[in-house]
Amino acid sequence: MSTRVQRHGTQINGGTTRFNLWAPDAKTVAIDVRGQSEPVPLQQQGDGWFSTHLNCGAGAEYRFLINDERYVPDPAAHSQVGDVHGYSRVVDHANYQWQAAEWLGNPWQQTIIYELHVGLMGGYKGVEKRLPTLAALGVTAIELMPLHQFPGTRNWGYDGVLLSAPANAYGSIEELKSLIDTAHQLGLMVFVDVVYNHFGPDGNYLPSYASSFFRSDIHTAWGSAIDFRRTEVRDFFCENALMWVLDYRVDGLRFDAVHAISEKNFLVEMASRLRSSIPPERHLHLMLENEENSAFLLQQGFNAQWNDDGHNVLHHLLTNEAEGYYEDFCQDPTQKLARCLQEGFIFQGDTNRHGKCRGEPSAHLPPTSFVLFLQNHDQVGNRAFGERLPLLANRDALKAATALLLLSPMIPLLFMGEEWGCEQPFFYFTDHHDELAVAVREGRRNEFADFAHFVDSEIRARIPDPNDEKTFSACALDYENCRQPVPMEWLDFYRHLLELRHVEIIPRLPGARADGAQVLGDAAVSACWHMGDGSTLRIDLNLSSTAVAISGQRQYEKVVFRYRVDHQSERDGFLPPYSIIVTL
Repeated sequence: MSTRVQRHGTQINGGTTRFNLWAPDAKTVAIDVRGQSEPVPLQQQGDGWFSTHLNCGAGAEYRFLINDERYVPDPAAHSQVGDVHGYSRVVDHANYQWQAAEWLGNPWQQTIIYELHVGLMGGYKGVEKRLPTLAALGVTAIELMPLHQFPGTRNWGYDGVLLSAPANAYGSIEELKSLIDTAHQLGLMVFVDVVYNHFGPDGNYLPSYASSFFRSDIHTAWGSAIDFRRTEVRDFFCENALMWVLDYRVDGLRFDAVHAISEKNFLVEMASRLRSSIPPERHLHLMLENEENSAFLLQQGFNAQWNDDGHNVLHHLLTNEAEGYYEDFCQDPTQKLARCLQEGFIFQGDTNRHGKCRGEPSAHLPPTSFVLFLQNHDQVGNRAFGERLPLLANRDALKAATALLLLSPMIPLLFMGEEWGCEQPFFYFTDHHDELAVAVREGRRNEFADFAHFVDSEIRARIPDPNDEKTFSACALDYENCRQPVPMEWLDFYRHLLELRHVEIIPRLPGARADGAQVLGDAAVSACWHMGDGSTLRIDLNLSSTAVAISGQRQYEKVVFRYRVDHQSERDGFLPPYSIIVTL
């Protein structure tokens, strides 16, 4: 196990603290500790580094003064007093007494992910209260949308600028650690979504004193790309990831939009540094979001990638939507679904709607290299009105697709509320003000200008304002509603499928590989996997309104799960509309 080296931020030693700042554009740096009369100069250490030791410990509040002109928070602060513009706070992580200190996590094949937004579930304490219910449902891991400190009191999390300071709008550091500790005591893993491809638009002071943190020659959707060619920049992000793994004891990280990171070798270095920092018996799971479908990364330290291809083709088949990125999946969608089930990615170097080649071959990877989902924060929240699938799809087709999600060998992910068929919207929300608030609101509405339904500017004007507090509050889950008959029906459905996954699928996943998939008819496929125990898992799925013929002998197979609406139409050799049969 490697020795942890931390260059950025603070290092605490009893009652003293060392403060470090990489500020290559600054002539002078001083530190202002609240309660002290004068800022104390930091000493230049060469290569843009400034540092000093002070007689202060955990709880000390401080900020840096650049060139005697501007006060800025510590970009590597582990805690903030206010939001991204306020004082930073010194943290001693050794002060928390872990109850599940011996927790080592669970193997990847046991993973069933439940993605959630902490703010919408009542903060760290609110999430902790829901953990027994989630464990009883059958999920084995919660994934927290980004916790990086953001401006204001509400945010998706993808506008964070102080990456090492958990959002204090959700509660204290101790409350976050208690959430994680309780999860581990219940046998639940905890994953955190981290954003290393950009900083938010409000509160990022790095360009004013460390402009070389960014590249002037590469621009992303969020501005100048981060310069991962620089050692100081790589260390900044690796130290952040290490903080989550070592100080908060999370079981894994999901790396957001790594296609915006041009230096893919940085990702390989990140995975290596993280894995070498923990004992070999501890489980650590690393996931990617990557539009480039870089299959090689899934053999370079990363467990899996979120399979947007799988979601997109299933969404098209369930809703018939064909605008935006769904346009790439509306030609031969059933064949595309078969390829997804057999090979993982659909785009493996194929040309997309923009005429660009996308993806790498992935058939050699095990099915557990792909995280499959029907809903998540992006796919719901990036819709103009945040509609969830129960409002968009045929109910029975959705149930059949859900069974595919939970009983296929890919790793399943659920989105908060999905398990009771939640129909509440999930909007994009922020807490920006003044000119930035106007720009975000109008930019959000203009994103949909090319969609047929939103060509009319008056219709676009009805898209909720991300900065309106009502937009946020409309997304808070109504747990009272989930006790009603229809939600309970969905809950029982999910609970039953998850129980089947634990009993019939998970034990057979080690060594599983795809064994072919074929098209049965429009929106109907049959797929097989050779499981690790030598058995064959077969799934016959029909998302259409018409019965289709199926091939192969079934009389000696064990039926694990069957869902069909029209019992009368089921006969030998045919698969009814909106149905699925899972056999071993």
